[in-house]
Order: sequence, then structure tokens, then C-alpha cells
Amino acid sequence: MFAERRNSGVLDLEAVEQATRDALHQAGARLLETLLNEEQTAEPRQSCACGEQARYAGKRAKKLVTMLGTIVVERAYYHCRRCGSGFAPRDQELDVEATQYSPGVRRMTALVGSETSFDRGRVLLDELAAVELTAKAVEREAEAIGADIAAREQAEIARAVQLELAEICMEEIPILYVEMDGTGVPTTAAETRGRPLRDEDSTTYTGAIENAAAFGRRIWSEAWRRGWSRARKKVILGDGAAWIWNLAHEYFPGAIEIVDLYHAREHLWQLASKLFPADEKRRRGWARRMRKKLDAGRIEQLLTTLREIETDDIELAHQVALEALYFERNAERMRYHDFRRTGLFVGSGVIEAGCRTVIASRLKRSGMFWSVRGANAITALRCSRLSNRFNDYWENRPQAA
Repeated sequence: MFAERRNSGVLDLEAVEQATRDALHQAGARLLETLLNEEQTAEPRQSCACGEQARYAGKRAKKLVTMLGTIVVERAYYHCRRCGSGFAPRDQELDVEATQYSPGVRRMTALVGSETSFDRGRVLLDELAAVELTAKAVEREAEAIGADIAAREQAEIARAVQLELAEICMEEIPILYVEMDGTGVPTTAAETRGRPLRDEDSTTYTGAIENAAAFGRRIWSEAWRRGWSRARKKVILGDGAAWIWNLAHEYFPGAIEIVDLYHAREHLWQLASKLFPADEKRRRGWARRMRKKLDAGRIEQLLTTLREIETDDIELAHQVALEALYFERNAERMRYHDFRRTGLFVGSGVIEAGCRTVIASRLKRSGMFWSVRGANAITALRCSRLSNRFNDYWENRPQAA
């Protein structure tokens, strides 16, 4: 490079940067390898998981892919005659049991795997960190970490529902909102077989592919973690889906329930399109008048107008009746004027954005199909990261393992 500079008068700075980084990585890898292979005393026996004492069986080499490159570590190896298993205690110490990747590399795979496709993640690791992995390795390691996060969440949920949670003596929370919604993830054909088809820092996320009962326990556990018991005002925000309010009654009795205003408006606009399919002026005028009643929380007036609609179209009459039932059933959840007057949000934009940010932007890209296990693992990983809990998980993971 320097000869080229003498000849041409030009120095390729990027090439120098790349070569320097590669050289430092190589030197770092050799240093790391030397440090890990320093002479260590090997005990003649080690306790095996089966309860027997395993005997020292010499040293075994293990290749490790690290942030600095591939190294070889010599570890004391033990064999148990009783159960026939072999193990190297050093693997647990270094946090490399049952894996060939160092903790630093696994953390990087979790970060890229939670943000982009596994193949793109492989490319980014190579280009930005000079860590060469296959797309399958990125997938395997990212999903393993996500699955571990999900398993710990389930254990926490199980503990929460089994114990009487004590009141926490901490500062009172003015208002705590719980917003919930359902969204879809494209799954493989095998996963759908036999099934019917169809303040940033103050926000945390939780979710999984599971039934409504399990989801209710999940939301309840997250709400308590966030301080539900200390909230002066407790609010459940959602669309008009019956399952949401069933969960609200079961897990959050006494909370203020609010139907998302924009979902309610959408019902009016859709009905207006069916009432006046060929007359845009009448359609817009009718929808605006109904919207004023809705925004003011005058649901009884809105219902009177809907029930006065006369039509010979059986299908349209049925649709009008369904919409009237929707507004009647949710009337107390639509007192928007009163809610706003007391300083409450009436729109569930946070959860709508959450569905896009947490799920759609990563798991619903073109051509993607997931197993339920894989989708849940990446969902757990993304929720952990976007809720600013991943660093805590990573620091506490070895101690809790």
C-alpha cells in the first residue's frame, strides 16, 4: 500500500482501514486464544448433573467463533461412567455450552436477527464487524436467544398468576394505559394446517402467537410490572373487538374502558359508503354529521339516527343493524367528550404503531413465512429490545441460566 502511494501519490484510506482492522483482529484473536489457554489446574473429578463424580479424561479442543475471529480453546474434559455423558466445566464458565459462538457474537446475531432478515443480518455482520456466519447460523442463534427470553417471560407470568401480588411502596402513577390488539404473521403451510384462515420511553411491548386466555395473562403480568397497582387512573384502550373487553373484565375490573375513536369513526365511514355508494356528497355529509355526534359522545342520538334508516335492501338493513349493535354495546366506552375533558387519550395509535413496529416491520415482509416457534422467538426478542430490557436480560442471563 505504501509502495503504491510512493508510485501514484495516492493512499487508499479505505484499504488501509480494512487491512489495519484485519491485522488487529488477527492479533486480538491470538491474544484471546493465549489468555484462554493459560495453564489451569485440572481437578481429578467434577460433579456430574446425574449426581455421580465424573473423572478427568484429558483436554479437548473446541473451536470458537469470536468477535475477533476463530480461536481454539483447550479445556479440561470429564467423563461420567454412570450416565455416559461428557462435559467441560470451562464451557459453562465461558458461556459457550452447546454452542461454537462466543457471547459477543451471539449478542450481535440477536441484534441483527431482530432487525432484518437473517440473510441480510449475515451480510451486515460480515461488512460491519468482519464476523462471517451463515444465514442459518444467524437464524439459529437469534431464535435461541428469543426463545430463552420468551421462556423467562412465561415463567414470570406463571409466578405472577400464582402469587398474590403485594402493593409496591413506590411513587404513584397518574394514568396507566393498557392497549391491546391482534395482528397476523405469515406462517408456513404446516403451521396453518387444520386451522381456520383469515412517550416512546414510557411504552413497553409484549406479545406472542397464543390464544386470548394466555394473552390476557401476559398483558396482566406486564401491567403489574409497569405499576398497575400504583396508578390513580387505569385505562384500557382498544378497538371494539369483544375478546379485548372480555379480557379487560377478567383481568382489569374497574378500569376505564375506551374504544379507539378512529376505529369507531371507521365504522361510520364504511356504513356511509354502503348507504350512498354513488353519491359522494351525500356520503361525506352524512358521515360528517354522524362523526360530530360520535366525537361529542352523544351515542344515543347516533343510535336513533341509525335505527331510523329505512331500506328495502336486506343485506344493507342487516349491516345497519350490526353497526347499531356495535355502537349500543360500546356506548359507555365512547363518551369521548367526557374522556377528553378529564385528560384521557381516546385513540389507540400507540398499539397500532406497535403492531407495525414490533411485528410488521420484521415478521411480515414480502416472502416471509414463519413457524410459530420462530415467530414467537423473534417477537420476544424484539419486544425485549424495544422495551429497553435486552441489556438487563443479557447481563442477568448467565446467573439465571
